[in-house]
Order: sequence, then structure tokens, then C-alpha cells
Amino acid sequence: MSSPLLEVPGAVPAPDGHHDAGVPWHFGDPFAEQRTASRAAIVVDRSHREVVAVPGDDRLDWLHALTTQHFNALGEAAGSEALVLDLQGRIQHHAVVANLDGCVWLDTEPGYADGLFGYLDSMRFWSKVEPRQASAELAVLSLLGPKADEILAALDIALPIQPYAVRALPEGGFARRMPWPRTGSVDLLVPRAELTEWWRRLTDAGARPAGSWAYEALRVESLRPRLGVDTDEKAIPNEVNWLGSAVHLDKGCYRGQETVAKVYNVGQPPRRLLLLHLDGSPEVYPEAGQPVRRGERVVGRVGSVTQHHELGPIALALIKRSVPVDAELHAGADDEVVQAAIDPDSVPEGHEGAGRVAARNLRGA
Repeated sequence: MSSPLLEVPGAVPAPDGHHDAGVPWHFGDPFAEQRTASRAAIVVDRSHREVVAVPGDDRLDWLHALTTQHFNALGEAAGSEALVLDLQGRIQHHAVVANLDGCVWLDTEPGYADGLFGYLDSMRFWSKVEPRQASAELAVLSLLGPKADEILAALDIALPIQPYAVRALPEGGFARRMPWPRTGSVDLLVPRAELTEWWRRLTDAGARPAGSWAYEALRVESLRPRLGVDTDEKAIPNEVNWLGSAVHLDKGCYRGQETVAKVYNVGQPPRRLLLLHLDGSPEVYPEAGQPVRRGERVVGRVGSVTQHHELGPIALALIKRSVPVDAELHAGADDEVVQAAIDPDSVPEGHEGAGRVAARNLRGA
């Protein structure tokens, strides 16, 4: 489904086969768009994201049992993130959540709503829930930057500052405060039929039109993973910075919990999501899914790749924990590789789980 905003003057579509095909990639100057997000406000068309709605009296209890998130603690007009895992704890689905007026809305990556809806629908049994595909109902626009609240105020939208706070929009849909990719980020899920009108309102209020390139550059800088781009079929939540935001560590049983809890309490994840600085020309940038090597040995997997207005060419990559931070790496296909270096500031702080502490104390005793 191509966005009508591709017809807006200046809109440049993403290259063929790009994971953001169908929405504007930029509006002529992607670096200026990124800089504007740092000092003012931009609006990005993310209407290629897909939506699943879950209304019903049992929706919170039901989703609590099926996902990694503590839905029983999710209040009215509140949001979060959630994962669906397989039995081995590997990530199958990721969604950003909003609970509002008797319905939980789950927005997810392009191409994933069918699978997410299929799984949820198969687990209904006797629960009072009515999940449905809702991508034709709502479309996502993202407002980023320190002046985002000024834009909202000009449109008479009052949104609390708490992360994931949700408020209904007067003509349908809702606004949701996001803690990433930048301070001041807000997602607006607006009626799809009114997408162009909402774009006009936001830009008339002072938001600069920006493409998915700007959003992705800021997301990569903030070390936020993207399902299917920064994850592979083996990825577990402990590897990709989703503990805490999408995985609640103090909730009851869910599918895949044993793996998550075991790695968190007594082990270490085999890989870590890190930021790589790339050295190369645009013609040879690596692509998502291509290997990262140290010498002749494959030590990781490339995820999102982008050009940042300050950091230059950068990428997220899943790298084996044993790889030293100062290792010389190469990323890309065999015939087109670029040098890559780990950003030391992207290395997560070490975590020693309760099980490891207990074992060490036992040995000491």
C-alpha cells in the first residue's frame, strides 16, 4: 500500500526493495531533516506500519498471558511495547501498544500484521476478545523534536509527558508519547482516510516534512532495534535491548519466558546489538542480513544501515559477545565489504543476574 503522501511536492520514494518502500524516503535534504529534528520538529510518514486492534472485556488479561508485557498493569490511556516469542524465546513479533477506550491497539512493522493477527486469532478460545486487522483504519505519523509539543498545542492536543502516555484525538485515532528515537517524539495514529489532512495540519503548524531516512538515522543512533531488520530467526530479547521496554521482567508465565529469565539471571546473551561506524562509499554499504567478519571468521550480522548527519555512515549489528570492542571488523558481502568499528559507547553495561551472584557466593563459601 503506497502512501498518498508520496504525491506531496518534493517527496522522494525509497529505492526499490527498501524496507521503507511505500512512504517518502526524504524531501530533498535528509541531513537537514535530521538536523531539524534536533532543534525544532519534523513529521515523518510511517503509514506503512500495520495495525491490529484487540477490543473486548478480557483484552488485558488475555494479552498478558500471550506476550512479554505486563498488560494487567497497563492502565487506561497508557501504552507500552510487547513481544511474542516462540517456545525457545526467539522473537516472532514486536508491537507498540496503546490501551484506550476498551481497545488495545498494536502497531507493528510492515508485513507482520498478518502473522500477529493469525496468532492472536488462533488463541481466542473462550476469551471475550475480538481481534481484527485495523491497518485500513489507522495510519502512523511520527512527530519528532524539541518543539513537538508546540506543534501539538497549536492543534489543541494535550499529551502528558510520561513515556507511552496516550490521548484520544477528537476526530478518531490517538496520540502516544514515545521515549525514542528523540526527546519529544510522538506517534499519531490518525484515521487513514484523513492522513493527508493530518499531514497538512502538522506542517502548517510548523513541523518540517521529513522522510523515513531521517527517522531511521535517529533510531539507529538511539540503538533501538527494528523487527526483521535488526533481528534474525535466532534473536532473543536479551540480545537487542528490548528488556525493560518490551519485556517485563517481573510478570508471570508466557511462552519463551524460560529462555529470557535463564539468560537474564544466570547467563549472558550470546550476541549484543552494537553501533558500527562504517568506512566506505555509498556504492558499497552493507545490507541488512549480511555478515560481519573479524578476519576470516563471521562474528556478527548487519542490521539497519543509514547515513547520519553527524556520525556519517553507521549501522546496527548483532555481534558475538566474545568480540573485543576495539576489534577490526569488515561488514558486507564477500565481494563488497567495508571496514567497521564498534562504537564503545554503544556497548551495554554488564549485568550480573541473581543466579550468577548466588553461584559465586556459593563457590566463595
